[in-house]
Amino acid sequence: MMKIIDELKDAKSIAISGHVRPDGDCVGSVMGLYLYLQKELPAAQIDVYLDKPADIFNCISHITDIKSEFNTNQVYDVFVVLDTVPDRLGDVEPIYERARKKINIDHHISNTGYGDVSVVEPERSSTAELLYELLNPEMIDTEIAMALYIGIIHDTGVLRYSNTSPRTLQVAAELVKTGFDFSQIIEETFFEKTYLQTQIMGRAVLESMRIMDGRCIVSVVSRRMMEFYQVTTKDLDGIVNQLQSVKGVDCAIFMYETGTSEYKVSMRSNGKVDVSAVAMKFGGGGHVRAAGCTMNGTYRDNINNLCKEIAEQF
Repeated sequence: MMKIIDELKDAKSIAISGHVRPDGDCVGSVMGLYLYLQKELPAAQIDVYLDKPADIFNCISHITDIKSEFNTNQVYDVFVVLDTVPDRLGDVEPIYERARKKINIDHHISNTGYGDVSVVEPERSSTAELLYELLNPEMIDTEIAMALYIGIIHDTGVLRYSNTSPRTLQVAAELVKTGFDFSQIIEETFFEKTYLQTQIMGRAVLESMRIMDGRCIVSVVSRRMMEFYQVTTKDLDGIVNQLQSVKGVDCAIFMYETGTSEYKVSMRSNGKVDVSAVAMKFGGGGHVRAAGCTMNGTYRDNINNLCKEIAEQF
């Protein structure tokens, strides 16, 4: 397997980015690579572009280096896209398009490969795990290891999901060896919720519906509801996983309103439904057991359209 430094060693300017509304794997991978390249290429200009991550990720070193404002005319020697395809970069996509060399590293099965160099391995638990294999292990210090570990635990449900392989556990063990407090990281970034986050989750579960003979569960959070509880989209993490944990449910659908007749959809499955295939029908993607997309229309129409695809698999 290639090493990332072989593709970057001659670069004088490097940009790193991930998808909009970054989750733990995206943030951990992006920051892990950023911290790594600062050690490997101290003379290079290295910039990170990303939507502001949730506050739970403030424990990651140099998280404040992330740029939210930028000049779209900037031209980099290399642009590295992690955990996504380029068309989910948001406002930073024009900078990616101008880069002299483009690298795409991802683990989503829906990623067919983009850029001049593409490393896509769907069998990996997370982009963070895949990225670990592309780095020189002797250069991975505690701060880099912690960022990558956060990426792994967030995409594996703290090593509980079926995407966790023996290699995932080995990589996690190697990262923990560097000495950070992994139990505290798990508690603070994965399990711990604010009171408002707990309230909105409770409301979402309370108003959920079981359909399709109980095999599918659906919940919707409107903008009005978010305003009432004074929460943002970052406070909705974990709701779809809570829905999926209901006994007898094969597929969970959670959507929240992002604009007029526009909804962000997250789906989880126990494996009996390929939610990646469902999401791809509506311009999204992901994994067999975890996927998402953005849909336009009323939430009732969106649920009906999703359920038609799910019913075909049932």
